[in-house]
Amino acid sequence: MTIGKHRNTIKNVTGTVISVDHLAAEQHVIRVECPEVVDLALPGNFVHLRCDRELAMRRPMSIMRVSKNHGWFDMLFKTVGVGTDLLSQRSVGDKISVLGPIGVPFKLENYRKRPILIGGGVGIPPMIYLAEHIKTQTASSQPIVLMGSEVPFPFQPRPSQIMSNQFPPGVLACMPLLEDWKVLSRLASNQGYSGCFNGFVTDLAKYILNLDASTTNEFEIFACGPNPMLQAVKMLASEFSLPCQISLEEHMACAVGGCAGCAVEIREGQKVAMKRVCVDGPIFNAETVVFPSE
Repeated sequence: MTIGKHRNTIKNVTGTVISVDHLAAEQHVIRVECPEVVDLALPGNFVHLRCDRELAMRRPMSIMRVSKNHGWFDMLFKTVGVGTDLLSQRSVGDKISVLGPIGVPFKLENYRKRPILIGGGVGIPPMIYLAEHIKTQTASSQPIVLMGSEVPFPFQPRPSQIMSNQFPPGVLACMPLLEDWKVLSRLASNQGYSGCFNGFVTDLAKYILNLDASTTNEFEIFACGPNPMLQAVKMLASEFSLPCQISLEEHMACAVGGCAGCAVEIREGQKVAMKRVCVDGPIFNAETVVFPSE
């Protein structure tokens, strides 16, 4: 079955759970074999899952990684309610109903020399997917991935072997997966974790941008995370006159544009229009997003 949206690219199919990892702070990574979705997936897309047969409402989940060759995708999520709790209890071999891939992706080409990818909490997964895409898309762009979390990171940080003078002294903690891909990454937290920048991840991004004003035009920003972080990212991009795309997260019922329950205010010229995060987004140019506190 194909849902008639985005040129018939949203599939309603059954996937198979092929691995489940339970991590610190009730975080989980589930890998689902679902080639029909993976074949069409792009960085910034998400899936809408039936967490359990007994739960009618689906849950939106960002795609963290895909393997086009093997037909699987990974998702990272945190237990926050009934749906995610049920999803975390799925076992290898379980069948799972998947709608996807859904949404407008991040830009897919013509990256600047040093894209900064900022992920906060459960906003980390889309940055991993985008970093892999940029790394394989062009050798002329070297992404910098910055991740922030106020709970233990959903991986075991390690000191980076990729040396860089772009960070404060002692800020060496990185994500091992990105390190293996030769992608520069650093971590930020207010919890005093070893090797992490002590502060918000947006402050770490600002530190990098403040180092050399003559190279600012080499940067652009991509981000996903909670609204306060995204609003800070929007302000940062404006301060340095940088292009910036952000991925919004909203509660969703249908996730295919029918209910408009995920609508947000987006500026179009002198007017403000209501746009659906599910199919008009989730990726928007940061300067157009009107946050509730603005």
